[in-house]
Amino acid sequence: MNKEVPINMDTVVLKFGGSSVADNIKLNIVADKILEYYQNNNVIVVVSAQGKTTDGLIKQAKELSAIPDCREMDVLLSTGEQITTSKLCILLKRMGYEAVSLTGWQAGILTDSNSQEAKIEAICTDRIQEELAERRIVVIAGFQGIDEKGNITTLGRGGSDTTAVAIAAAIQAAHCYIFSDVDGVYTTDPNKVTVAKKLESLSYEEMLDISNEGAKVLHNRCVEIGERFHIPIVTKSTFNNQPGSTICDKVEDTEVKSIVKNDNIILVKITANSYRTKDFYDLYAKLVSEKNIAIMDLSNKSNQTMNLSFTIKLDQLTLLQSTLETDFPMYQVAYKNITRISIIGYGILKNNDILNKTISILQANNLEVTSFDVTGSKIAINFADAVENNILEQLHNSLIS
Repeated sequence: MNKEVPINMDTVVLKFGGSSVADNIKLNIVADKILEYYQNNNVIVVVSAQGKTTDGLIKQAKELSAIPDCREMDVLLSTGEQITTSKLCILLKRMGYEAVSLTGWQAGILTDSNSQEAKIEAICTDRIQEELAERRIVVIAGFQGIDEKGNITTLGRGGSDTTAVAIAAAIQAAHCYIFSDVDGVYTTDPNKVTVAKKLESLSYEEMLDISNEGAKVLHNRCVEIGERFHIPIVTKSTFNNQPGSTICDKVEDTEVKSIVKNDNIILVKITANSYRTKDFYDLYAKLVSEKNIAIMDLSNKSNQTMNLSFTIKLDQLTLLQSTLETDFPMYQVAYKNITRISIIGYGILKNNDILNKTISILQANNLEVTSFDVTGSKIAINFADAVENNILEQLHNSLIS
């Protein structure tokens, strides 16, 4: 392979998700995509585990223990991405290109010690820079790093996005491209509303709201890093050459950019016949500070008796149930699956027409709302029950031109 370096060559980071690398046929498509960028750029590739590998590993672990040890889960789950890196490098080398696979720790990714939800604290880029200087394609296992004690850590589901943008920031890459099986960010889920439109661009703030509200486009922490270091993030499809969506600095408008319907929200109600102020703080400390359960929409109506309610994401339900059963068996707990719809767009608070149209649609459908949170870039609505997708379509048709 010719190692001659093009003049003024940029470095780009390409991240490929699990659906993009799911099998050997798709790995060949990914390799061709990488080589398109390699002609005129230094290329760093970040990959996820293939297909449903991570889900399969979790299932196997839970066959051994209902709540597997977190440290050992980090060791287990990190193997999925490592398989992808090695297979992709085997393929690239067979095609005649120099490539090197690196685990998270070989790539210098240092994290805190919070197993399964670790945060990146620093990236030592020396090894990456050395490999790029030799015109190698550097393929890094996403979703993982190492803490100060030498323990393997993982960054939480979707953490490969965070790996990619963090490396782009550390290496001062020109762009970070996030490839998946969709070709950008849409005004709503195109699987639920057929007239959903692809967005050409949106702000970091808007994308962060979309991610936080449950859309599976980008990991929320990667958007935060992109905003902090001003790294343009481009979401594209692995399987076509259509223009993607660019996430960048604020776009000054008052339009609705996206509507997210999240059906994986659990309403939790905790009651007891007696109540002390200390009970609330003990419960909160255990769930939030110790177990890292993300509690939303907290309402404490307790007085002489406990009357507490909040919402959590479905993927934290098992942990919450186990914690309450073990540490707070005296409480009565009820769980209910509800829907949350979020209307997102920078500056929409300034447009009263958006709020009025939203309320009109909800009223016309006789929907019971339990909370209605309005900020400068988001209207978030919790419903008493699960709602049908036709409500999402009505809102989309009314609010997005």
